[in-house]
Amino acid sequence: METFLICLAVGIAAQLIDGTLGMAYGVSCSTFLRSAGISSAMSSACVHVAEIFTTLASGISHFSMKNVNKTLLFRLAVPGVLGGCLGAYILTNVDDSVISPLISAYLVVMGIVIVSKMFRKSDGNNEKKIGFWVCPLALAGGFSDSLGGGGWGPVVTSTLVAANHDVRKTIGSVNTAEFFVTLGESVVFLLTLPDLTQFLPSIAGLIAGGVIAAPLGAILCRKLPVKPLLGIVGGVIILINGWKLISAFL
Repeated sequence: METFLICLAVGIAAQLIDGTLGMAYGVSCSTFLRSAGISSAMSSACVHVAEIFTTLASGISHFSMKNVNKTLLFRLAVPGVLGGCLGAYILTNVDDSVISPLISAYLVVMGIVIVSKMFRKSDGNNEKKIGFWVCPLALAGGFSDSLGGGGWGPVVTSTLVAANHDVRKTIGSVNTAEFFVTLGESVVFLLTLPDLTQFLPSIAGLIAGGVIAAPLGAILCRKLPVKPLLGIVGGVIILINGWKLISAFL
């Protein structure tokens, strides 16, 4: 019950962050779980199993609001699933003492990406032609997402928005595609991590927290100043994972 309640609180906090920023649920949850001593593979697995439910709800909502570009969705989902499954397989077959510093370094970079968004100006919301380059972007996004427990949004959404794609349909399409990516990653984790069942209280807590906080996150998205929050969240992620990275070499 203690584990469930702690992860419930983490799930609420992470979903509030994600609902306000449109990203960082996975990165935030993974950072906490790894700081609590859970291995990189188990942390990523717990986060992605929980995200099956949150991304499904998000995808349905975006479809109902007509926020999805179907061409973009298809070009993101297929290579995203391939990259995610590959990353999940590698993560579960590499010694955590080897992969953990790499994941910490990756999450520090994700923290920097989040902080950097404080200083970016919008270039407008233009509907652009969906180029082939979206496919390798999704492949890289899925791969990094499974390795780091999060990163699909920061990698894919940030790149597409920076390339001047329509913000509303970019977020809707990326979030909807994330359900398929997360589902594929979770299947690989469940097949390769037989001990995952012992973390069911953690997974249940993350799911419950995300579901509870989702409506409030949407409200905060309109009320809170986003740029200071970007700095706070990114800074916390950099500090926690930076310390873990330094500790790995001490």
